[in-house]
Amino acid sequence: MDNDHQTSTEVGAPPNPVTATPAVSPDAPEAFFNRELSWLAFARRVLAMVEDPELELLERVKFLGIMGLLHYEFFTKRASGLKRQMKNKPSKLSVDGLPPRQEFELCRADVVRQMEVLSRVLENEILPGLESAGIPILRYDRLSAPQKRWLRDYFRESVQPILIPLAVDAEHPFPFISNLGLNLAVMVPDANTKKDRFVRIKVPVNRPRWVALPGKAGFVPLEQIIEANLASVFPGSPPKAVYCFRVTRGAEGDQQHGSELADTDAFEAPGSIVRQVSSELKARKFAGVVRLQVEARMPAALRKWLAEQLKIGPEDVYETHTLLGLSDFLAFRPEAPPHLSYPPHQPLTHPRLRGLDPEEPGAIFDEIARGDILLHHPYHSFDTSVLRFLESAARDPGVLGIQLTIYRTSSDSPIVAALAEAARRGKQVAVLVEITARFDEAPNIAWGALLEKEGVHVAYGVEHLKTHVKLALVVREEKGKARRYLHVGTGNYHTGTAKIYEDLGILTCDPEICEDAAQVFAALTGATPLAGFNCVLVAPVTLRKRFVELIRREADHARNGRPSGIRAKMNQLQDVEIIRELYEASRAGVPVSLNVRGLCCLRPGVVGLSENIKVYGIIGRYLEHSRIYRFENGGNPEFFTGSADWMRRNLDRRVETIIPVKDPVVRTELMHVIEVYENDNSSAWDCRPDGTYLRRRPAAGEERRAAQEIFPRELRAARQSPEP
Repeated sequence: MDNDHQTSTEVGAPPNPVTATPAVSPDAPEAFFNRELSWLAFARRVLAMVEDPELELLERVKFLGIMGLLHYEFFTKRASGLKRQMKNKPSKLSVDGLPPRQEFELCRADVVRQMEVLSRVLENEILPGLESAGIPILRYDRLSAPQKRWLRDYFRESVQPILIPLAVDAEHPFPFISNLGLNLAVMVPDANTKKDRFVRIKVPVNRPRWVALPGKAGFVPLEQIIEANLASVFPGSPPKAVYCFRVTRGAEGDQQHGSELADTDAFEAPGSIVRQVSSELKARKFAGVVRLQVEARMPAALRKWLAEQLKIGPEDVYETHTLLGLSDFLAFRPEAPPHLSYPPHQPLTHPRLRGLDPEEPGAIFDEIARGDILLHHPYHSFDTSVLRFLESAARDPGVLGIQLTIYRTSSDSPIVAALAEAARRGKQVAVLVEITARFDEAPNIAWGALLEKEGVHVAYGVEHLKTHVKLALVVREEKGKARRYLHVGTGNYHTGTAKIYEDLGILTCDPEICEDAAQVFAALTGATPLAGFNCVLVAPVTLRKRFVELIRREADHARNGRPSGIRAKMNQLQDVEIIRELYEASRAGVPVSLNVRGLCCLRPGVVGLSENIKVYGIIGRYLEHSRIYRFENGGNPEFFTGSADWMRRNLDRRVETIIPVKDPVVRTELMHVIEVYENDNSSAWDCRPDGTYLRRRPAAGEERRAAQEIFPRELRAARQSPEP
């Protein structure tokens, strides 16, 4: 890694930093970062993007919306899990030695600090910046009389007819408060009791949150429009006060999926997993509340009463000094000057796929037969590579069958359309639909039903194991024999996220890899054991064992004076066994460089434990999502890529595939990808032994090197070169 750059922009340590000493054992709690606090440390790095005054204004707004999503995900997944542990296993310690109550309190304090920063930046920088840019989000009380009249008419015509006031009194119980919706607590005077009556109004989700004023004068939050015009909803008793609040519910409905490693040969009876997941989705709708967000001006007595009605404690109430529902900023897309956003990016067709005849569906298979093709999205176009691969397979008369896994896909998926077309053309099409993909269960059930109606063979995976593999296998008849072609990726078959997620994919017809992929599909669709693999690493049967062997082999090379080294890129690193193996490799002298986007429980740079390990992550325009694993192997490097992180869930609780990269050209290209990331001096964050992260900055006079800017620039330059 190039260390000539200077580092700055520190993001604070987790709330419980531990200063490790040379005596720290790989088995000691001090050797690990807390998983939940490390996850929030990732959120703090995203928060730094919201704070960054050098970033384009509307990109800061986008990251503000992402922060809203991150906090939602934390509460619905992680905080709800901690709450269950506090109730059911209060004395169980985390790997870093914390009981669940202390974990929760530290996490809560961290979230509160992040919310305070978000409020300050939004109120003092982003909202004034939007106003200066001519695209303001205005407070209703700052509007002119004509603007208020226009909004009053808009309210009466488009909003008021769908409002449903729900009172709470002796005859009306407290209403169910749905997850994440904005709500108004309306205090209406009661002439009979001389007290205020609570009325809940849900802000409708089928109306824009940011209502555009005529003449491009700006936008007004919908909840403020409703609040200002409630006199027409309660003509006989105008409200005395109105407060906004929001509820987050846990994701308890799907906890039993993947809770324990199960028999890998066990399969659900036909259709039962669909019914089970459907019932759990209904249960999740009514899952317990894990967070109540309220306006800071809401009186303490009303907060307490709301918490009691929702059956939560005061520690679950979070006040905010700005707008609620920050994730709605992702939908704030005003007409604005180009300089307020990132420069537009147009994915480019891979050079080897550029000259293919669009009317010849077999052309892409002929090109793959010339050698493996490495795809790097969103820099390489997904539509002209992966989508073309599948659409060509659907149309090519020589293709006999298609098999594909769907973990997440787009709402109007051209991939699903291609599979349906292939089935209508008489091809054998089998799809593994992972219906327990969290928060995508309902659309995945719908996709499965649609494909079944089109004649596609649909399977729903292995009991207790999520199917996270990213494989598309095509069988084509050539010269009287069947030949397989495979796409293996790190991302989902989702045309939308392919434009905003950084991912890798390989198109190959290597017989050994394709044979192993066929074995995976046989296990997933045919109820056969996950076994018999020649070179592909498959979780939960061979992946962990092989990774441990590879790490230990590097340690042996180092001890014997041979070249050694581990370079890996992943989303998250949590698995305790893998971390301990990395510590032992570091102690043996193996240099380890880990590019980890999100949470990382490994503590790097500790003398006597991990001084040879460096951890960094990239935060930028695109969500880093690819996985690469490189082992020096005594000077004969081995590369791997696929769907799995070094998380326990990936190694033990999911069906995952990692393939060896055999093609020498692709290996060279992957090495270049690794080096670009390692040399990033602008968007990389280095993790220190105490858990703080430092953002790299170019030294004085040093050229800016941001990986996510370099990759498209290199592709544009290559496009000017002659066709290969």
